[in-house]
Amino acid sequence: MAHVAEPDRTTTALLVVDLQHDFLPGGALGVAGADELLAPIAGLMRERAFGVCVATQDWHPPGHVSFASAHPGRRPLDVITLYDREQTLWPDHCVQDSPGAALHPDLPWRLAAAIVRKGMDPACDSYSALRNNWQADGRRPPTGLGGYLRELGVRDVYICGLTREFCGLWTAEDAAAAGFAVHVLWDLMRPVDPRSDDEVRTRLARAGATVVTGSGL
Repeated sequence: MAHVAEPDRTTTALLVVDLQHDFLPGGALGVAGADELLAPIAGLMRERAFGVCVATQDWHPPGHVSFASAHPGRRPLDVITLYDREQTLWPDHCVQDSPGAALHPDLPWRLAAAIVRKGMDPACDSYSALRNNWQADGRRPPTGLGGYLRELGVRDVYICGLTREFCGLWTAEDAAAAGFAVHVLWDLMRPVDPRSDDEVRTRLARAGATVVTGSGL
């Protein structure tokens, strides 16, 4: 794992993924150690070392297809087949306008140029900041973030937040596929299941993403 060289501010973006109450310890889908990310990521944002900062926010309508409660007889973390793909079922979380869906107030969100809300389609999950998950017709519609970043002249994307093996990973893969140089700030992310780390590293390498550390910034 390499230390991050100081990024070229004019061509870089920091993507802060899903730092919301429901993903922090005590939340509906709390991730162990997620609260440890708040201070260092807030520091990165305040240092303004990046040309643009973008946040993502899970924003599900009630009864979302990814909720176990929407599938009678199923429990959270069950895996079903949805549109010919594997779909993990989750506890109800980040429901629109609920306290758990709010971005954590310890971060300086005034410095975020944009907030991308995802998972709003009741029939389709959305992990990545750049594309929704598969729909019934087999498409993964873009969120528009890729075009937004290209219009700003961004070439390098640095990713931090939650979670390492789902929204963080999918964002990294899609950003790399969109032609950005992707840098995953490994120490500024946390997984749902730490046993997934080896597979995450393999997939990141396959996508061409670089695993780095943000502690030197």
